[in-house]
Amino acid sequence: MKSLTRLVICSLFLVAGTTLYAQTGKYKFGHINSQELLSLMPERDSAQLQLERYVTQLQEQLEDMQVEYQNKVRKYLAEQENYTNLIRQNKEQELADLQERIQNFQVSAQEDMQEMEARLLQPIVRKAEQAVRNVAEENGFTYVFDISRGAIIYFSEDSEDILPLVKQKLGLE
Repeated sequence: MKSLTRLVICSLFLVAGTTLYAQTGKYKFGHINSQELLSLMPERDSAQLQLERYVTQLQEQLEDMQVEYQNKVRKYLAEQENYTNLIRQNKEQELADLQERIQNFQVSAQEDMQEMEARLLQPIVRKAEQAVRNVAEENGFTYVFDISRGAIIYFSEDSEDILPLVKQKLGLE
């Protein structure tokens, strides 16, 4: 019975100590809007320009293919009555093949564009994440939440916005 009482008392002190530790602010919480941080980084602008140039090239290529297709359709429609069945079938197959090439190009272009965007942004995101990690370690944060990702429903005024510290770390002021 005596040992049971000691166990209960020890357990109460342990729980009370843990609760007191949590209430005294030993855990330090911070938050950051990573999208805002990324938008402030000059490397982002350079990456965006490279991506826009690439997209422009893809759009020009697609437009050229579409103009070629439209010209062939017009020519086919204008001259189809003069074609034999074999030539007509050949021209129709040629148009279908060109249309399929255009569709394949659109799909490939979309995939390439996404890959290029990821490749261009990855070093920038890594740099931002490292700066957040460094600031968190230097300032004793236990947790840092990214409020731009939509997972945080509420954060109190006790949560510290570390964006100014990370901006300072990256020299963005």
